Order: sequence, then structure tokens, then C-alpha cells
Amino acid sequence: MEPDRNKKRRIVLVHAVQVAMEPVEQAFRRLWPEAERVNLLDDSLSVDRGQQPDLTPAMFDRFDRLGAYARDIGADGVLFTCSAFGEAIEAVARALPIPVLKPNEAMFEGALESGRKIGLIATFERSVPMLEAEMRDLAAKRGKDVTLHAVCEPEAMRALQSGDAARHNALMAEAATRLTDCDAILLAQFSTSIAHDAVSAKVRCPVLTSPGSAVAKMKRALAA
Repeated sequence: MEPDRNKKRRIVLVHAVQVAMEPVEQAFRRLWPEAERVNLLDDSLSVDRGQQPDLTPAMFDRFDRLGAYARDIGADGVLFTCSAFGEAIEAVARALPIPVLKPNEAMFEGALESGRKIGLIATFERSVPMLEAEMRDLAAKRGKDVTLHAVCEPEAMRALQSGDAARHNALMAEAATRLTDCDAILLAQFSTSIAHDAVSAKVRCPVLTSPGSAVAKMKRALAA
């Protein structure tokens, strides 16, 4: 059966931090305003993840239930905006018959087109090993050789959560100066996308963010 291209799509957005919500909402307003957005926020996810070096079976179960809830409320697609839960999101994607996206996969795909030396700036330490692994796995599947340099600036996240976006952006920009000779720099969390202009002013290479890339990929997936 041909997809109904006039149907308003319901996209469930799953957040682990409140500061990720506005960046993805802005991306939808810019790229896909007609999509219906449903926001699920559980900020205990980031708290609990920060206390665990690895994803636990209990955390996988929580993500299974989030995916099932999204399905039950009629989601056409699910976009997770939390970058420290890659394997749990992959399990949800295998379980559901609808598109389920990790937050950074579309941005990583774009980065591979920029060159082989990639810089990454994160603000949540637990996310860094997973992001590095996801990037390298994707590069291997595409037959590309990449060198990835990651910098973590947790103080920037604390500044943003306290309402000091200017300090967040300044810290992100300073972190970017430690990434030299990159072909692209990636801002790892949805929340860090607000620092795009500040970071871009400090470097010569492209600066990529995840919300716009993710929204565009979900839109393409549901138009197919």
C-alpha cells in the first residue's frame, strides 16, 4: 500500500534532559513544522546513567517500555535525543516496526562526507565512549578510515542547566580550540547545538549539530 503523504505524522521525542527539548523543537519548526511532536521527558535517565559505567539490564528494560509506550500512543517514528544510551536505543529499533533514530546517527553520516579527521565536543562524560564507538562502527560499515578526537566539557552542561547559555557557549567555543586541523567538528548532544555559532567563530572547518540532521532523516524515512 502506498503511504498516505497527506497524513500528519506523529513523532515521539524521548528526552533524558530538559535542555535537549528546545533545540529539536526549533529544528522541527524549521524543517518539518507540520509533524506532530509528542515529548516524553524522564530526566532521571541522565542521573542514573551518570552513576553507572555501563548500560544495565534495568536501563534496557526502561527503554523497552518507553518504546512500547510510544508505539501504543500511535507514534509513526521515535527520535531519542539522549546520546548516552546507544545500545538501548538500538534494541528499541529492533523491537518496533517504525523508524527509531539515535540522536547522532544522521549527523555522523554527514560527518563522514566531510573528511577523515573528526572532532567531537560532548558535555556528558558517559556519552563519549558510546559516541566514539558509534562513529567508528559507522565508518567501518561505510569502508571509511576516520580519526576521531573527543573533548568533554561537563561544566558547559552545568552552566546550561543553570540557565547560563552564554557561559555554555563560551566553554564550548574554548573546547573547540583544542581540536586542531579537523575536517569537521561535531557538537555531540542536542543541547549543545545552541553553541553552533560560537564554535564556528573559533574554527575554520564545518561545525555539525544533531537536531537538524535527525529531523531531516526522520522526515525522509517516513516519506519513503
